[in-house]
Amino acid sequence: MPLSEQEQRLLEEMERSLYHNDADFVATVGATRLRPNYRSIALGVLLAVVGIATLIAGVALQQLWLGIVGFVVMFGGVLLALTPTRSLRRSAPSGRETPAGPRPGPQDSGFMDRLNDRWDRRQDENH
Repeated sequence: MPLSEQEQRLLEEMERSLYHNDADFVATVGATRLRPNYRSIALGVLLAVVGIATLIAGVALQQLWLGIVGFVVMFGGVLLALTPTRSLRRSAPSGRETPAGPRPGPQDSGFMDRLNDRWDRRQDENH
């Protein structure tokens, strides 16, 4: 169900407020873009297959230590394949940059203040 125009404006205003007021948080979150590393996936799958083969060989030969080694290799391969790597580039979120300009003065009420005022007015109207 699509958002109404008012809800879209409210969401955009909330995003702008977040990016404006919590620049450190945005920089931290924006810097940790996770992306798949296909080399790690291929190596992980290969290790998992080798681990399964070693585990089966350990069971067939009735060698407990070989089965344990096979399980550890298989588990490590699966972890390697499923763990995404962090991107080395520190890029800002696209289309989400706030324009550089003067900070709002004390006469400008904050976003949350306006939201609270709206809520209070609605509650007063309903009672």
